[in-house]
Amino acid sequence: MQPDIIQKYNKPVPRYTSYPPANFFAAFTADDYLQAVDASNDAQQNNISFYLHMPFCRHLCHYCGCNSYPLSNMDTMTDYVRALHREIDLLAPHIAAGRKISQIHYGGGSPTAVPIPLIRELNEHLLSIAPAIEQPEIAIECHPGYLTAEDWQGLIDCGFTRYSLGIQDLRAEVLKTVNRRPSLLPVDEILQILRASGATVNFDFIYGLPLQTADSFRETIEQAAAWRPDRLVTFSYAHLPKLFPRQQILDRVGLPAESEKNRMYELASEVLCGAGYQPIGLDHFVLPEDELAQALAKGQLHRNFQGYCTRRTTAQVYAFGVTAISQLDDAYAQNGRDIQAYISAINEGRLYTARGYRLSAQEKLVREVVETLMCNYALRWSEVAAHIGSTPEMLREACGYDEAVMQEMAADGLITLTPDTITVNTEGRPFVRCVAAALDPLMRHTDKNFSKPI
Repeated sequence: MQPDIIQKYNKPVPRYTSYPPANFFAAFTADDYLQAVDASNDAQQNNISFYLHMPFCRHLCHYCGCNSYPLSNMDTMTDYVRALHREIDLLAPHIAAGRKISQIHYGGGSPTAVPIPLIRELNEHLLSIAPAIEQPEIAIECHPGYLTAEDWQGLIDCGFTRYSLGIQDLRAEVLKTVNRRPSLLPVDEILQILRASGATVNFDFIYGLPLQTADSFRETIEQAAAWRPDRLVTFSYAHLPKLFPRQQILDRVGLPAESEKNRMYELASEVLCGAGYQPIGLDHFVLPEDELAQALAKGQLHRNFQGYCTRRTTAQVYAFGVTAISQLDDAYAQNGRDIQAYISAINEGRLYTARGYRLSAQEKLVREVVETLMCNYALRWSEVAAHIGSTPEMLREACGYDEAVMQEMAADGLITLTPDTITVNTEGRPFVRCVAAALDPLMRHTDKNFSKPI
């Protein structure tokens, strides 16, 4: 793609891990949340997904934009985990009988900063609430910098079926600069341990960090592809120092130029596609036999805050812990961020809901359009309309469809248009967020902050 086209579209837009994006959330009460939970029992897609936010880290990486807190003492962590159990018990009576668990996901922070026996107890508690589907996805984000072979085996014994390893880069100088501890065990040894359990393994990397170059990142991805994980993720570093002050440290070191960062993505994509991986969504690459690749081939790929998923595992998401976001059919609800206030509220028998959003009928239509395009790089108006019981005309009206804007994107090579379809071209895929934003009425006049696609 020509540099002038890249510059034209590399403007801040939402990541669309939800619609509307989380920075549109407003005041929302526990009663609002429980009403949405009760309504979610009758949703068309009513499998159950549980998300647990583990906010603790052994130390904080300078690039981090997550809701993370330095681990100060084990007593706080133990109290926090007890509160998670109590929050689960507060919510469980609102989940109707007959529904099934399709996903459990631990995010952070660093979930593996929590002692593994406590994680095992949480899994057992969640799986006691409802039966699981056949082959549920039970996933955890892992910091490999602190885990021994015994620790990895302990996680296997907890019943996890997918592991995301936050490797970020293979060069010691890059990791040192961003305050990230390298893997304690050789990465290929960890992969062998987890593969023996039959689990799916993700390797996660970040591009756009200080000291990275296009050539060095290509070498990192070449090595990662040679190890052959099931999935490999290349996250674009989102530099938002006003929102995350710790990122200001990286300004003093210096970040790669935008053109160099773009080249990192291009080379990584070339390496992975050449190694037989298939691109999924914004940043994932998977082996052809992966169920995500099969779902994409059918135009049935979905995603939630936890990542990409299939219709088999798509579910209503009920989230626990500080800043955790529940993602339901009609609403989003997010807990507050203060750990001690969370523990106190839960111990008093009160949910800690702080923010949220109730979707209008129009926004639910737009959400279906945006999610379909973001996940599948293609949108057939008639199919989306049939799936949700609407019409193509109603969908276009809800989105404020502007033919001139779409034609301009087509002329610039981002998309291909027909009367019933929008297809994001291969070269345009890094800017699928821009195409989605053009179909989003909330983006017409907004003062919200977002990151650039590249």
